Amino acid sequence: MSKADEKYLDIVENILNNGYYDNNRTGIETYKLPHQIMQFDLSKEFPILTTKFVAFKTAVKELLWIYKDQSNDVRKLQAQNVKIWDEWMLEDGTIGKAYGYQVAKFKQIDNLINTLKTDPQSRRMIISLWNIADLKDMSLTPCCYETLWDVENDRLNCMLVQRSGDIPLGVPFNMCQYAVLVHLIAKVTGFKPGLFTHVINNAHIYKNQIEGMKLQLKRRKQAYEAPTLWINPEIKNFYDFTPNDIKLIDYKHHEKIKMEVAV
Repeated sequence: MSKADEKYLDIVENILNNGYYDNNRTGIETYKLPHQIMQFDLSKEFPILTTKFVAFKTAVKELLWIYKDQSNDVRKLQAQNVKIWDEWMLEDGTIGKAYGYQVAKFKQIDNLINTLKTDPQSRRMIISLWNIADLKDMSLTPCCYETLWDVENDRLNCMLVQRSGDIPLGVPFNMCQYAVLVHLIAKVTGFKPGLFTHVINNAHIYKNQIEGMKLQLKRRKQAYEAPTLWINPEIKNFYDFTPNDIKLIDYKHHEKIKMEVAV
């Protein structure tokens, strides 16, 4: 059984059994728990769920759109047959001053890579998408809004802080795509992937997702081993990565579980 399934399903079970039930901005009630944490050693295993299908290629495309393309233009995703941001697209085709816009505005990837190469013991290696001055101009404020980076010998560690986590739909994407980001940054800076710690401030399950979660929990004992991540060894520059340079080998999984996203 993969560590991703084990740790994720423990959180699911805990929310369903002990979660706090209340309303929220979407109008669809949730069961929620605060301060949920998953930690993975990326040198040992790649974290992606096997108890349901996770659209890995779509997750990678979104990741590269944010951090490589540093874009807020939803049409660039649509051109790749990715429609996950359609609900939040503004009249100008963007999501406003959110996500990739903030990465580009402050050259955050360039600064991170440069610091890792020149001052790897810095305690100020942070990428933040939570720009208070621009929040009013975002169609959706960032959920995964901050990463903190740390070097330990030859290992690159990363902590992802997520203010709000849709456990059935968003979190399975986020946990694997940010693990990919650690691998990519490690590769172009000469480090090995180390710890990836995923902190979720508000971990929730919407009431219309509960049956899907119960179905996934029934698959716990039929979980598969984790797949292997392959990254094109020829790529040396972060901005040269394409979705075809990032693949999973032997990704065995159960069927997709269809659930609604709350807008």
